[in-house]
Amino acid sequence: MDTTQDKSIWPERHLKTGDLLPTFCLPDQDNTVICSDALLGRRFVLYVYPKDMTPGCTTEACDFNDRLQSISPEAEIYGLSPDSPESHRRFRDKYKLEFTLLSDPSLETIKALGAYGTKTNYGREYQGLIRSTFIVDRSGRIESALYNIKAKGHAERIKSLITGV
Repeated sequence: MDTTQDKSIWPERHLKTGDLLPTFCLPDQDNTVICSDALLGRRFVLYVYPKDMTPGCTTEACDFNDRLQSISPEAEIYGLSPDSPESHRRFRDKYKLEFTLLSDPSLETIKALGAYGTKTNYGREYQGLIRSTFIVDRSGRIESALYNIKAKGHAERIKSLITGV
């Protein structure tokens, strides 16, 4: 069944402050499976982006990497896209990214986060990934959920939300 159009299965519901993060187990760039349950007790940023090696996604990843030292004492950073672990490994190596990239080719976790849905481009509606970022507290609850963000300058905004500066 094609679930991309079936809103009863994949409702376009965005997470909000206080919601529990949907549980997941996803491979990272090294094919190591990372489960959300293992992240309990840690504060982290999970940012969802469309595709490795594209201009906007590269800008966003490099911006997060450049701010890693100021964010990481407060929260870990995880990137999430539908790309394969192998693509993530190439992306991470090429740009010397120092944080974990998670792979969700089935879109199951991305959809559960509300980061996949109806988009409009030049008047045409279609289903696609919605660039989103979640700050998750130590108990697994959403502190901040940001949807439809712009890649440029976004990491600085997250840094301010995390550090209060």
